[in-house]
Amino acid sequence: MSTGRVRTKKKACSLDQSPDSLPVRSSGRQVKKKAAEAADDDDEASEKKYRKCEKAGCTATCPVCFASAAERCAKNGYTSRWYHLSCGEHFCNECFDHYYRSHKDGYDKYTAWKRIWTSNGKSEPSPKAFMADQQLPYWVQCTKPECGKWRQLTKEIQLTPQIAKTYRCGMKLNNSTKTEGSDQCSMPEDLRVAEVSDHWWYSMLILPPLLKDSVAAPFLAAYYPDCVGMSPSCTSTNRLPGESNLVKLEHLKSVPNVTVAGMNKYFQPFYQPNECGKALCVRPDVMELDELYEFPEYSRDPTMYLALRNLILALWYTNCKEALTPQKCIHHIIVRGLVRIRCVQEMERILYFMTRKGLINTGILSVSPDQYLLPKEYHNVSCCSNPYIVTGLAAARQLHNFGIKVFVLEAKDRIGGRVWDDKTFTGVTVGRGAQIVNGCVNNPMALMCEQLGIKMHKLGEKCDLIQEGGRITDPTIDKRMDFHFNAILDVVSEWRKDKTQHQDVPLGEKIQEIYKAFIQESGIQFSELEEKVLQFHLSNLEYACGSNLSQVSARSWDHNEFFAQFAGDHTLLTVGYSTVIDKLAEGLDIRLNFPVQSIDYSGEEVQVTTADGTVWTTQKVLVTVPLALLQKNAIQFNPPLSEKKIKAINSLGAGVIEKIALQFPYRFWDSKIQGADFFGHVPPNSSQRGLFSVFYDMDPEGKESILMSVVTGDAVTTIKNLDDQQVLQQCMTVLRELFKEQEVPDPVKFFVTRWSNDPWLQMAYSFVKTGGSGEAYDIIAEDIQGKVFFAGEATNRHFPQTVTGAYLSGVREASKIAAF
Repeated sequence: MSTGRVRTKKKACSLDQSPDSLPVRSSGRQVKKKAAEAADDDDEASEKKYRKCEKAGCTATCPVCFASAAERCAKNGYTSRWYHLSCGEHFCNECFDHYYRSHKDGYDKYTAWKRIWTSNGKSEPSPKAFMADQQLPYWVQCTKPECGKWRQLTKEIQLTPQIAKTYRCGMKLNNSTKTEGSDQCSMPEDLRVAEVSDHWWYSMLILPPLLKDSVAAPFLAAYYPDCVGMSPSCTSTNRLPGESNLVKLEHLKSVPNVTVAGMNKYFQPFYQPNECGKALCVRPDVMELDELYEFPEYSRDPTMYLALRNLILALWYTNCKEALTPQKCIHHIIVRGLVRIRCVQEMERILYFMTRKGLINTGILSVSPDQYLLPKEYHNVSCCSNPYIVTGLAAARQLHNFGIKVFVLEAKDRIGGRVWDDKTFTGVTVGRGAQIVNGCVNNPMALMCEQLGIKMHKLGEKCDLIQEGGRITDPTIDKRMDFHFNAILDVVSEWRKDKTQHQDVPLGEKIQEIYKAFIQESGIQFSELEEKVLQFHLSNLEYACGSNLSQVSARSWDHNEFFAQFAGDHTLLTVGYSTVIDKLAEGLDIRLNFPVQSIDYSGEEVQVTTADGTVWTTQKVLVTVPLALLQKNAIQFNPPLSEKKIKAINSLGAGVIEKIALQFPYRFWDSKIQGADFFGHVPPNSSQRGLFSVFYDMDPEGKESILMSVVTGDAVTTIKNLDDQQVLQQCMTVLRELFKEQEVPDPVKFFVTRWSNDPWLQMAYSFVKTGGSGEAYDIIAEDIQGKVFFAGEATNRHFPQTVTGAYLSGVREASKIAAF
């Protein structure tokens, strides 16, 4: 029976009170309290319906579960907890339980994935990683040029490169036909897409993107996939069943040169674990210093950058005959979630950076004006006039392909400089200058040969040393003296460790000192033949240096060996370097017979005066004249070059070697050298060291009868005042001594080079003089006020003395010019 009390309904959030405990009448304070409680109840009901993401900074006020895996999925309603992957992607606690709880239906799928991830990857196989890798929907961009909108695919659709390449709005992906309606592109784009470009969006990303089925996977099998930007769950990154990560990695460490089926064996763009010392190679799990400088935002977590950089490099080396564009990369970026949009945007930035640096889209590429390799903002470099290149074909080609207007001033009546091929010999091209590629792995020359379909001939290791009189030197004697020769150089390396430039001595002097000390201390007495063989090895060293050893620095003679060098085969470019040079020059504006006399960079623009009195006005100029001409002030600079640069120029030596090539009526040497690519001449005494020390067979197929030999060291001075016939006579005397057991016919054709007499060259290649250092190469390479740039082999500290070094210096300067 009621006693004057009223019954009220108990609310879910009210105190646990019985109705009888409530008073009949309420004071004003109690009424207010009840009203406040009612308001709190409404707020709680609202909170149950819409719960915010608890991630600090997340903008999603009403998250939606993308997974829809659990039967009781919250979808866009209430859940006890939202799990944040990005500001536009969340999954509910119910879907978390669906996969994570052992009694739920999705648990087996999660544990199977976790097993694969653990066996292949290094990062933690968390539920969030599972959702990002397996459950997030894919996003794809409409390929219609007038549309380009991003669309979210349904959960069951697996994105493939083919779908990404051909997708159009409204496409029914089951049969690749369009759905109802002809104007699906008019549908608005998801609002979340616009947020992806903002910096804060990326900072709110919980997990970095890991690409699926990346083209880079075959290159990087020795790495944990997630350490190089790839998903460990893909078949392309799976290891053999039962194979532990340790076994896998140890096996691959023993086979460092990973090659990909159908790819040029010289293309090895990535270091393998524990591998080092290979030029133009990158670590796929670490950003390089210049990459960190350009993309500092990836310094804390470089995963996205590495994933995209590795993909771009792999795509380039998969097909280096065509320019790699953003459009060709996009459909290979396979990753779930909105982050794919971000990856596509970043890929373009990274691709342009790698193009500018000459890591990709380099060599011999034909680029039409509407397909320049860099976007239009780079083209304004030449808005005032034409930056131009002095004999710098590599830089000219790069800048031209970037879309920067350029022309070439060439002093001679031909292009190529110290690359000059003689094609007058029957059936064979003979290089008067360079013709050998030293170390082909990742060498740009190997890349350009691949682009042109040119085959290089691998030079064999066999090189019999023949004595005058015709006897072939016992190989054990050659090996023994080669060992002693290298031991002497090892002692030189030890000696120089604590020496300054002021304590430097000539290399020849130091070698002689060490040799005498060894003889005295060891009591060993070399035979006359062994002494001669040692002289052969010394002549080979003078060949490498381009100079008599009395001028070469003992401290810095091999300064470039402190940097990674080109590894692999040494090859003979049988078609000649001119084939490459001519292709580089194709389509360029080249003015022959225009030697430069002066460069005035005192004003806003640079004025270049040529020998005929013509004044050329430009924004930037690239000087690529040989070191010998810089030393002789062949070009007058205004203002004059700095003391520092002049000192560097004079601290290097302008090395000279000469060549002689001879064509015979038949191959008289075949039976003796038995298929070797070259043979050595043991000098009868030290005074004749370097006089035709090595002979090369210029026709590997053995059809034509052509030999080529070199003159090095003091022998260059010996022949300088002789005419060509006298040089030929000396060479034939040597050959008839080496093949004394048979008749050696007179040659039907020959040439002798005279590089030291060429007014626009005057040298072969540079070396570090006594008292100098490798730093001089860097100093010469320094630009002046962003107006005057320098390239050439004598500006390349890493790869001096080579065509490759000259080419790469041009690529380097083109990158600098484009960046200014």
